[in-house]
Amino acid sequence: MGISIIGLVIIGAAAGFLATRLMRIEADIPTTMFIGIMGALIGGLVLRLLVSVMGAMSGFVGAVLGAMLLIWLWQRYRR
Repeated sequence: MGISIIGLVIIGAAAGFLATRLMRIEADIPTTMFIGIMGALIGGLVLRLLVSVMGAMSGFVGAVLGAMLLIWLWQRYRR
């Protein structure tokens, strides 16, 4: 049971929006969506076990954490 591409975009956009606000950065909509989608992929890989144990909400938490990690890396190595 996988997530559809549309579902990934929706979750990624929401996670990217929340992550950019938590990390206090300004980004345009495509960048925010990209950050969220990549964060969802990173978070999904890292927290796969947590999703199976605690359900779908942990997947969203993982997506936000993954997006925040990506933002942190982006800010660190962009300079």
